[in-house]
Amino acid sequence: METNMSDRIKAAYEKDMQSGDVAVLESDLPLSYESITDEWLTNVLCKAQPGARVVAHRLSPVDNGSSNRRKIYLEYNAEGKAAGLPAAVFCKATHDLANRTMLGMGGSIRCEVLFYRNIRPHLNIEAPRSYYANMNHESFNSMIMLNDLTDEVTEFCTDKTPMSRARAESQMRLLAEYHGRGYASPQLQELLQQYLNWSDYFKNTQSFGMKEGSNAGFLAAESVIPSRLYRRFDEIWPATLASLVIHEQGPHTLAHGDVHLKNWYVAGNGEMGLSDWQCCGRGHWGRDLAYTISTALTTEDRRAWERELVQLYLTQLHAAGGPEVGFDEGWTIYRQQLMTALTWWTVTLTPPPGLPDMQPRDTTLEFIRRIATAIDDLESLDAFK
Repeated sequence: METNMSDRIKAAYEKDMQSGDVAVLESDLPLSYESITDEWLTNVLCKAQPGARVVAHRLSPVDNGSSNRRKIYLEYNAEGKAAGLPAAVFCKATHDLANRTMLGMGGSIRCEVLFYRNIRPHLNIEAPRSYYANMNHESFNSMIMLNDLTDEVTEFCTDKTPMSRARAESQMRLLAEYHGRGYASPQLQELLQQYLNWSDYFKNTQSFGMKEGSNAGFLAAESVIPSRLYRRFDEIWPATLASLVIHEQGPHTLAHGDVHLKNWYVAGNGEMGLSDWQCCGRGHWGRDLAYTISTALTTEDRRAWERELVQLYLTQLHAAGGPEVGFDEGWTIYRQQLMTALTWWTVTLTPPPGLPDMQPRDTTLEFIRRIATAIDDLESLDAFK
């Protein structure tokens, strides 16, 4: 079945490439950035402003990773300028076959389109907002158009971004806010039923070789993995699967799913913001918590701050409408949920055939080092007994 789906995506992609269609109506889903016309941009961005039109646009350089990313710089007529329409938008798409295969078969495309189109308007958090979000369920072509944060952000984070205690605490508050809201809001609970639970989402990734790729990546990352943990390689995948169990049990909330430091930014007011919602789903809060702390902080800072950060998160989670969780229970969950965070990066180090090269090697090794060291420090492999 998996091979058939891959074949169907490839056939739909080839049909798209042969069509040469350009995007004109708002209902047209662009097949490439080059197929976007001023008319389409007008229909998407100017529909609420009578007389406003896009008269020219240009594209930023190609930026491909797990998705195909470009900025579009826009010029308007007098009515568009007077309306204060955006001078630039940031777009994510799945125009290339490899991106459609990976994000389509894993469910990521649908996840992110649903988030920006349906979930985001209900959240009071620092995160991008969308002007357009659409996908083709047969070809897995997709495009999301977001507000350009360039002038609103102090820093887009990398693995080298210094993280102060205040920034780490801001991350805890943001996580707790959308997790708590996901539990407390009947409207969000209804919308979240459109998502797979996170365990099923993870299992879908095995269709493109998650197990094989992450196992190979673990072995290839020996230089950054504590030797005690490296010797327990045979226990890594079973523990990873064991960590999924909590996501199979309700009640669920909104889970971001890919909260590594590069998906965070520092807003102009100093608070942390969170982007890239393509791995989000319906699941338990614990993975986002463990994944955030383990990738955001240096090993030294994590060791010094993690207990207090976990407690802060649990307090804020309850205040935002989530469950009341004792520290000992929360701490065990935190230890357990590090496992799939590691898998997300070991597979990035050695992606299976057909997947794009998603991250620089030095970034990937640094995040593997941080997560693996946390697993070793906290004896996560023994947290399931």
